[in-house]
Amino acid sequence: MLQELSIKNFAIIDELTVSLEKGLTVLTGETGAGKSIIIDALYLLAGGRGSSEFVRHGEKKAELEGLFILEDQKHPCYVKTAELGIEIEEGMVVLQRDISSNGKSVCRVNGKLVTIGILREIGSSLVDIHGQHEHQELMDESSHIRLLDQFGEKEIARALKNYKEVFSRYDQTKKRITQLSENEQQMAHRLDLIQFQFNEIQKANLKIGEDLELSEEKKKLGNFERLAESMQSAYSALQGEQKSLDWVSLVMGHLETAAELDSELNGALEAVSNSFYALEDATMTIRNHLDMLEFNPERLNEIEARLNEINGLKRKYGSSIEEIAEYSAKIEEEIDAITNRDNHLHNLQKELSSLEKDLSIEADELSALRKKWAKKLTDSIHKELKHLYMEKTVFQVQFDEAANGFKKDGMDAVEFFISTNPGEPLKPIAKVASGGELSRMMLALKTIFSQHQGVTSIIFDEVDTGVSGRVAQAIAEKIHQVASHSQVLCISHLPQVAAMADTHLLIQKNIASGRTTTSVTPLDNDTKIKEIGRMISGVEITDLTKKHAQELLELAHSMKQT
Repeated sequence: MLQELSIKNFAIIDELTVSLEKGLTVLTGETGAGKSIIIDALYLLAGGRGSSEFVRHGEKKAELEGLFILEDQKHPCYVKTAELGIEIEEGMVVLQRDISSNGKSVCRVNGKLVTIGILREIGSSLVDIHGQHEHQELMDESSHIRLLDQFGEKEIARALKNYKEVFSRYDQTKKRITQLSENEQQMAHRLDLIQFQFNEIQKANLKIGEDLELSEEKKKLGNFERLAESMQSAYSALQGEQKSLDWVSLVMGHLETAAELDSELNGALEAVSNSFYALEDATMTIRNHLDMLEFNPERLNEIEARLNEINGLKRKYGSSIEEIAEYSAKIEEEIDAITNRDNHLHNLQKELSSLEKDLSIEADELSALRKKWAKKLTDSIHKELKHLYMEKTVFQVQFDEAANGFKKDGMDAVEFFISTNPGEPLKPIAKVASGGELSRMMLALKTIFSQHQGVTSIIFDEVDTGVSGRVAQAIAEKIHQVASHSQVLCISHLPQVAAMADTHLLIQKNIASGRTTTSVTPLDNDTKIKEIGRMISGVEITDLTKKHAQELLELAHSMKQT
């Protein structure tokens, strides 16, 4: 759920923090008070398109921040954030967006900078905003198959997983066949190129780690004089009369005599003795190294030439000898595939034919399950529509039989169709024009899909426009039903919807020091009666209006109890 929303310097809002609760929160107020501005802020916070026009006049930037609490450990937001390396602690997700006066945006998720695209991807799993003519997924034909799969839940998910596993192998095999089926001229050019590359790599006879060994040897030869001088100085300081080894030997002799008189000095004697023998070994090593040290300019030239050859291959085929070897193995396989193209094509065609049979079986099983759940979805939606006084409306999930060919999500093309009046043909849901009917249709769908989509917060922005009477009451009950599965924020002008609110917020516009600001006030029972009374009658609130408002609240309370 959205627990807290902070807005600063956004449109007519100077600074506003709103704490929100579970269930149904209704926002009411006079037209122009700023109700939709709050929804606009949420829309931008979830990755919507913004502009400098949203920044309050005279300010440098608008700041938006929302704290979401995830109570379900399997919420899809966890998967999205994990892919992006964003940590979620104690189920808290903080979305932030700053919009500057030049139109640029800075977006963060839990403090990590992200692009608007990533903010939108994460935001879409947390917030679902519905306006009267903006129904997002439900009105998007391409998303209908996904919504049907969500409704079918685990049964369809298992079949879809099996299908996708076979489809992945099928798609890869098709791509390999396409590559091998290119025209002969292109294939000959490709063979000449990779054969040359393979021969060049093989001729170099590279060895793993060779470049590191050569670089080390080059370093020694290139600094021969410094190396020889340093080693000679070190040897001279250790070996010879009145030098380091001489003095340590003298110390060791004195300690041997002292230890015979005082056993507590045995430890010191042992330490000095060990040091002497270690220094003696080191001296011998330095001497032997000096004896073997020889400057060889020809060897230095050989090393530089070999390293140049290796670096040239690295520029062409990989950043390391290991990567060059991997590339060589890859093109060797490709050379074999092109050289023996006919045999490879024959084998791949056999493999593809076998995969097509397996894929067809999986696709048929998936399609059968979708049609089974499409019937259940149709029955569920007709039931919801009946509650919304649209019992004559016909809903249907149509499968396009003309659509064929294997796709990543099956062979089905699915679209939602409705007819709102008897005798009228079924039409795509996106083409239904009536605002009131569209609102009710959307609510019926959302009542069902809110149980399957896992969205944290659902926003209804005046979706009840164009309805009244018993339909208004039915819509109020349906919105509250959706709120039993997800947190719902609803802007409404209907007193019936306001009466069903678990939390009622009054949005008001105020003028101070010549500037307009927006405030949000939570209402108690008495102020609820007053506000609902205003919604019923307009400006003048009579005792009869208050009584009607009180009755609405009592009726809503009774309905919520049942």
